[in-house]
This record gives sequence, structure tokens and C-alpha cells, in this order.
Amino acid sequence: MDYTETKPAQGAFEGQQLHEMRLSDGPIQYYDVGSGEPILFVHGAFVNGGLWRNVCKPLSRDFRCLVPTLPLGGHQIAMDPDADLTPKGLVGLLTEFLDELGVDRVTLVGNDTGGALCQVFLAEHPDRVERLVLTNCDAFDNFPPLAARPFTLAARIPGLVELFAFALRSDRIRRLAFKILAKHPIHPQTLSTYVESLSNNTDVQRDLRKVLLGVSSRYTTEAAKTFSAFDGPVLIVWAPEDPVFPLEDAEKLVESFPNAQLRQVQNSYAFIAEDQPERLTKLLSEFLEAPLPTSS
Repeated sequence: MDYTETKPAQGAFEGQQLHEMRLSDGPIQYYDVGSGEPILFVHGAFVNGGLWRNVCKPLSRDFRCLVPTLPLGGHQIAMDPDADLTPKGLVGLLTEFLDELGVDRVTLVGNDTGGALCQVFLAEHPDRVERLVLTNCDAFDNFPPLAARPFTLAARIPGLVELFAFALRSDRIRRLAFKILAKHPIHPQTLSTYVESLSNNTDVQRDLRKVLLGVSSRYTTEAAKTFSAFDGPVLIVWAPEDPVFPLEDAEKLVESFPNAQLRQVQNSYAFIAEDQPERLTKLLSEFLEAPLPTSS
């Protein structure tokens, strides 16, 4: 790590410092809130760590919430041009991030693309995972899910990602783009923090295009082969109304782990942290407060 500096929070985690850390493939910004057992929150594409703001605020009373913003399109500062932004490369960023903070074992919490990254992280570093929480996310053959495949296909055509990013300058287009991910409207200021850099920064657009080109179900299907060997607690929190990520994948995930449970959240789409943060927080609190198996 070359440097760590802090900046005022920009609306997502009010009253908290937005830190910046230089990793081998470029800089990332992150929040480090609270103290106690560490929880690593991993967001998905087109958003940033601010997705978890309404969940981390109450949880930080008892836990240390580590919330990095990965280069998935919602980031403000672009990575180095030669950065490895494949799923394994992104997991490498998470691993290096934890190393620099001196954190060995964590509870992983993932959503959307971030849930897929958590699965790859678990497969790569099972000894560093205390517990695993997956909310609606890519899994098995659905990486990307059917609804997201136009984006991964568009990434293969020069200029289309940039065209979509330019369209996000329109408030109406922003609302339409996120309507499939959040059942309830996301506040315009929050939407702005998610897409402002993408819509104006060509280097951020380059990063997103690299991420989309790297998406492949081979990563999630390979990761799934290791699930039976992980005996730590696993919580699957799923919104069954979600039009993107099917409930069948949640049920299959529960069957794949030896110590997993499924909790359904109503009146929500994939972004449960946006649609139902109080319900998600309650489920996380109950799960985290349960004693760990003595074997771990």
C-alpha cells in the first residue's frame, strides 16, 4: 500500500470518513465503521459501497463494518489501465485490502455481482471466511443472469458501454435502469452517487467494460464445487419477487452448503439493502449473534 488518506463522506455514510487506499492495481475508496468482529460488505455492478449505508449504521454498534468500493462502475477513481478486473482479479483486490488492514478472517456479505465475488473468495480462501451471507446474487450458471446478458454482450462492441454511460446523465434513464434492481424508488441523490462518475469519466467506463468482459459462469460453477467443504454458518437472504435472480438459485445454494439457512424478504427486488434495510439488518444481527460452531 502506497498511501492511505481520508476524505469527508459524500452522503453515503454521513459522519464517517471515506478512506482511500492504494493497492497494487490502483486506488480504492472504503469505509471502516465501528469496532469488533469484522464484516466485509461486497456490492455489485453499477453501485458502490454506499449500497450498505442503512445496514452498516446499526450494525456498526457491535461490529466492524468494512465497506470497500470495487471498480464495478459505481467507483469515483479509476484503476490502473492494466488492472486485472476479472472475478479472480477482483477477489485479489479484496484479499489485498484485508491484508493491508491486518484483517485475517471475516464474515462475508455479498449482493448481486458482489455475491459472486464472495463465492469465488470463499473458494480461494476458505480459511479466511468465518461466515458467509449471500443476498440476491449471481450463482451457478447465472453469472451473468439472463437480464444482465445484454450488458456483457454490449461490452464486446466498442462504444456501447460508453453510450449507456452517457445515457445515465438523464435522471429518467437512471430511474429506469435501476427499476429492475430496486422495487422502490432510490433517492435521486443516491442514484447520482452510483452513476455520476460512470456517466462522465471515460476511465471508469473502461473499468466497467473490463469487468463485464470478464464475467463468466465458469467462476461461479467452479466455486460451487467447493461449497460442501465449508462448514461455517451460511445465511441466504433472498427476495423472491426479484425478476433478475431466481429463488431456485437461493434454494440450490442452501442445499450446497452443510450449514446453511434461507430467509426470504418480501416487498423487495435484488437490492434488499435499498428496499428493506431494516429487515436485512435484523436478519444479519440474529445470524451474527448466534454462537459459532466449536469446530471453527
